[in-house]
Amino acid sequence: MINNKKIKIGIDASRNRSGGAKAHVIGIISEGNPQDYGIDEVHIWAFKSLLDSLPDQPWLIKHNPEDLESSLFTQIFWQCFKLEKEAKKNEIDILFATDASTFSSFSPMVVMSQDLIQYEPGIMKIYGWGISRLSNFMKLVFQNKAMRQAKGVIFLTKYSMNTVQVVTGNINSAVVIPHGVGKSFKDEMHCPKENLTNQKTIKCIYVSNTEMYKHQWNVVKAIATLRRKNMPVELVLAGGGTGESRKLLDEEIQKSDPNNEFVKILEFVTPSEMPKLLSNSDISIFASSCENLPVTLLESMAVGLPIASSDRGPMPEVLKEGGVYFNPMDPDSIASAVEKLIKNDATRLMNAKRAKELALEYSWNSCSNKTWDYLVKHI
Repeated sequence: MINNKKIKIGIDASRNRSGGAKAHVIGIISEGNPQDYGIDEVHIWAFKSLLDSLPDQPWLIKHNPEDLESSLFTQIFWQCFKLEKEAKKNEIDILFATDASTFSSFSPMVVMSQDLIQYEPGIMKIYGWGISRLSNFMKLVFQNKAMRQAKGVIFLTKYSMNTVQVVTGNINSAVVIPHGVGKSFKDEMHCPKENLTNQKTIKCIYVSNTEMYKHQWNVVKAIATLRRKNMPVELVLAGGGTGESRKLLDEEIQKSDPNNEFVKILEFVTPSEMPKLLSNSDISIFASSCENLPVTLLESMAVGLPIASSDRGPMPEVLKEGGVYFNPMDPDSIASAVEKLIKNDATRLMNAKRAKELALEYSWNSCSNKTWDYLVKHI
């Protein structure tokens, strides 16, 4: 207890619009028990669809201001000028901002770093000098301010913690608390084929929306290279996208696969469908060059897929010796990694087994309990 009064934690999830960000909130609320850490109430501010995804708990109070169902500008205005008043009205002891680019000035506050685009060297440059570049620069300014002023900062990987502090300088209190991975993926048992070279079709999958740092077009080039070597490889790209990155992808598909023989795009896959989609594949490819903690990589690991992964960012920290690595900017490097998994049965089977073992270390229960413990210690 604090001065014999109830401990009240606030969570600002008003900006949790991406799949990974929503999964994090659902994970920490659904797993663990804040009452084990002396917490009496958890107040969460979010948009309705996210709140509806959260279980009802006796200690959980859900807030859905109408501003959060409006435009992005209105959401930011609410966060900047109204959230602090609502938090004080509800006698919040500490606010957990799940997005470090918060506009709130509430104190004390713990923030979470989930976006590494602004800190990874060279990544912002690939967006040119348009609105996206300006938006990322503004996020950089507000994230730096929030993390420097916060009582504590939660990072998802050691890589992200080190990369961010190159820019911000040393942060007073920083901790690594990784995401979990859903039980539905851990329960899905992929059985790697003992031999792929005699298969009529070798199914590869890359799960991610299109972004400039995701390099889907290079993966298409790599698969086309393998097919020219008479390997019956097919590629599923699960996740839609728009903008310049999608344009580059569509142009490469038109060039490499004009008859739509081996590349298939799934614009949207529901969370319930994803474990089975992964399990029915032979090889998972992850070609991003900028990540904080890649949830889709964790999901492929949890299912037990053989993985060809980018060697950038935190991927080697997460996947360790459970994958074959490549340079995501080099289609030939990607092709070589996938070819190794196809031809080397021992490597493929050993890596798939190791990846699944590593995924078991990522638990929402652990993430939840560590988060409540960290928040209470920073009141």
